[in-house]
Amino acid sequence: MRTSVITLNKGRRAHLVRLLEGLGRGDHPAECVVVEMGGDDAPLPDHGFPLRRIMLDGDGLPLAAARNAGRRAASAEILIFLDVDCIPSADLVAGLGARAAAHDALICCAVSYLPAGAVRDGWRAADLDAAGQLHPVRSFPETGIVPAPQPGLFWSLAFAVRAATYDRLGGFDEGFDGYGAEDTDLAFRAAEAGVPVLFAAEGRAWHQHHPAYDPPVQHVADIVRNANRFHARHGFWPMDGWLDAFAGLGLVEADRSETLVLRRLPSPEEIAAARLPDSRPF
Repeated sequence: MRTSVITLNKGRRAHLVRLLEGLGRGDHPAECVVVEMGGDDAPLPDHGFPLRRIMLDGDGLPLAAARNAGRRAASAEILIFLDVDCIPSADLVAGLGARAAAHDALICCAVSYLPAGAVRDGWRAADLDAAGQLHPVRSFPETGIVPAPQPGLFWSLAFAVRAATYDRLGGFDEGFDGYGAEDTDLAFRAAEAGVPVLFAAEGRAWHQHHPAYDPPVQHVADIVRNANRFHARHGFWPMDGWLDAFAGLGLVEADRSETLVLRRLPSPEEIAAARLPDSRPF
């Protein structure tokens, strides 16, 4: 089956260039669809595979809408969604594509987080492996494919799915506007429809460093809105660690038995205090 890679870009041109370079070093996809959320239309390098760019108007980070726009533009039977921050390993496209052809599932691969300055011109996979750190919450097999312990461990950083399955699930719910919970919602809806989350040994992505915040207080308004939508549908709260941290800061009401209430937005000082040091990968 043919494979389309879909990625979203807003202000991450340098990361996008590395992603495309990584695709060029491995088995080429049938195409790469880049959804530009920030209006970037400057030329991109040619790495030997078709490149399509879709301009998506609007403010903020309409992640669900952007991924759905990428899917509508994609022509292949297998879709690989790859965050713009990720550099794919040489076997990612072929490996995830083959697993998606064999399994009707949401199929994730391991992602290794890189510290600042780890990616240089002429980068080598072995150097990125040595510099990166795997996320401790998710365990991927050394060979084969295994079910994820629960759907909430799905992540949209790097995953493959059959286009027909994506369409049957309705894609990402665009009612999740902005940052947070749209990927967890997809995973739980998929599980209800009999489409599991699987962790595959094939392929790897290296997550390029960018400023990060814990908790992501700059997105608190989006997270509150999306958490309420998720709770109304699924009956429990997503992102509960972040919600507890927001309550501790007084950004949201501590009582979320029925509805999560935003009390206030963070101050510039609170945003600065949540900024992780560059030495921390996550």
